[in-house]
Amino acid sequence: MLYELLYSLRNEFSPFNIFQYITFRSALAAIFALLISFIVGPIIIKILKKRQIGEEIRENGPISHKLKKGTPTMGGIIILISILIPTILLVDMSNIFVRILLISTIWMGLIGFVDDYFKTIKKMKKGLIARYKLLGQFSLGIIITIIIYSTPEWSDIRTVTSIPFLKNTNLDFGIFYPAMIILVIMGTSNAVNLTDGLDGLATGLLAISFTVFAAIAYISGRVDFSDYLNIIYLPGAGELTIFSAACVGACLGYLWYNSAPAEIFMGDIGSLSTGAALGALAILLKKELLLIIIGGVFVIEALSVIIQVGYFKYTKKFYKEPVKIFKMAPIHHHYELKGIPESKVVIRFWIVGLLFALLTITTFKIR
Repeated sequence: MLYELLYSLRNEFSPFNIFQYITFRSALAAIFALLISFIVGPIIIKILKKRQIGEEIRENGPISHKLKKGTPTMGGIIILISILIPTILLVDMSNIFVRILLISTIWMGLIGFVDDYFKTIKKMKKGLIARYKLLGQFSLGIIITIIIYSTPEWSDIRTVTSIPFLKNTNLDFGIFYPAMIILVIMGTSNAVNLTDGLDGLATGLLAISFTVFAAIAYISGRVDFSDYLNIIYLPGAGELTIFSAACVGACLGYLWYNSAPAEIFMGDIGSLSTGAALGALAILLKKELLLIIIGGVFVIEALSVIIQVGYFKYTKKFYKEPVKIFKMAPIHHHYELKGIPESKVVIRFWIVGLLFALLTITTFKIR
């Protein structure tokens, strides 16, 4: 919108030529997103408090979390607004990559909104029934699959993904690629949702992950850089840098209010939408396997729940006495119950997230 308007006037006003540069528009998107979240944040928090839309704390959770009861939730609205406005204003809306990302983010945002609505307004503890939530994620995977398979430009690389650490080696999923798309969307959206349990934890990790994807998108959209680093060249992928930068700005702006002690929680509207955005970025940039490293902490959080539930059910079935591996899952609660202060757990997990980000960068040269 704004990009098309101003760039079209470049012949009348030469400084508008600057809008051709993805780096400039990305920086602008990040700044816009940050400022929007600063402006919208207090307004949303005030509205949620007035309507008494607060968080319900799980009864078996850490005792310290009881103090958080009633803290406004559905703060993901702040993140979504801060992402969507700069993206729509500054990207090339004819770009198919951008359209898929916007569909993914809004689609899961709506599902998250319904879930939060049932929990906070209708006072239904479990919110949206799990199978309906999974159906929504599955449906998004199908939609992305249909768009990818109906885009002729992707015919040569449609079902392939790059393998970390291996030079000029790609993995072709063939007929199983639609299943991979669905798995990535469901996995990332649920993993981010599980990680969002401590003040600022998921938000900080999302900012780190989106920063990495911004770099990958920029490199993948340039012939020279992608050739030098042996990355699959994806014409038009550079526009995803702008979306990713907007996500970074939105997350940092939201973190201003979500850092301990949190003034607001993102709710499922925030965690499911940003998780889906991460998954969609990995799919579009052919980095489905690398996502395991980029979102390493999210993977660990999800695995801790799977291991905890699996081992609990196994011991209950075969030994009649259920046993837990962790004091509580997801694993961030395990460390809380070991006596580590919440803020220290969050910062340590951020550090691990940064280490995973650095490891991601090394995969482009260690091959």
